[in-house]
Amino acid sequence: MRPFHYEHAADRGEALKVAGAHQGAAYLAGGTTMIDLMKLDVLRPTALVDINALAKDHSEIRADASGLKLGALARMSDVAADPSVRRDYPMVAQALDLAASPQIRNMASLGGNVLQRTRCPYFRDTGWSACNKRHPGSGCAALTGVNRKLAILGASEHCIANYPGDFAVALAALGATVDLEGPKGRRVIAVEDLHRLPGETPQVETTLLADELITGFTVPAGAWARRSLYLKIRDRQSYEFAIASAAVALDLDGGLVREVRIGLGGVAAKPWRAHEAEAALRGQPLTEASAEAAAHAAFAQAKAPGELAFKPELGRRTLVRALLQAQAMEV
Repeated sequence: MRPFHYEHAADRGEALKVAGAHQGAAYLAGGTTMIDLMKLDVLRPTALVDINALAKDHSEIRADASGLKLGALARMSDVAADPSVRRDYPMVAQALDLAASPQIRNMASLGGNVLQRTRCPYFRDTGWSACNKRHPGSGCAALTGVNRKLAILGASEHCIANYPGDFAVALAALGATVDLEGPKGRRVIAVEDLHRLPGETPQVETTLLADELITGFTVPAGAWARRSLYLKIRDRQSYEFAIASAAVALDLDGGLVREVRIGLGGVAAKPWRAHEAEAALRGQPLTEASAEAAAHAAFAQAKAPGELAFKPELGRRTLVRALLQAQAMEV
């Protein structure tokens, strides 16, 4: 690990000031991603700004008639265990429960979790020189290499790395927003707009401005929130990232789909909202056939080179299964 400056920020203003004073600074909360990547020499921040003191103002877990408010420094395990989250937003609790190990969930903050970096082996192993995320213009070794866990939606010829997380997929599906604060003030954007597609600049992963800090998330209330679930398909059932996942929320009128929200994980370059699948289902009876039609719409633009050839079918089956399981829920 390379030398770096460390400073503990007492409040939000001090955190922004310290980060602004060090070009190449990074914020540190749980450290469950940052420290790993620093040890691998993938990330080389010049300074770490410890923001854990901000938890007193940014760790709330509050559900009311308007929706669910979550502080960015709330810990994953605390949110997953909250009774109101488990009852009214089960998709959120499940996405958090299925992520990482209990020890990591006890440490990891929500804000840090949504910003976790890809698990692409060519990004995480500096022995590979061809990685456009680490070295722009060097190429993408994953295009012709070991890539069965990478992206088939939203990727580009410059990068096929996938977004590995679960929580952000649930947030995107539910139309959540993220609260940001930086040197230029506060702003609110959709979680769906927080991450960028790789395009020609895969090294630029988010729309965060310089030194901007995530302070919280808001999940709007909706009739679909209680009939929601997160289905995660992985190589093993413990401490493993998704090969394919589906976040599904339904508002049903008898057998008809009044409203539906769908997010896809493990298969895309960023947390993926499947708008085409939602449009295919609205106003339709939910049957296995209509679920399959929606799944085909969700993956119509999938590109699956090399070892990824199996993934479109797995993604479709995962979505169909999630839709039918959500339909069968008692709410």
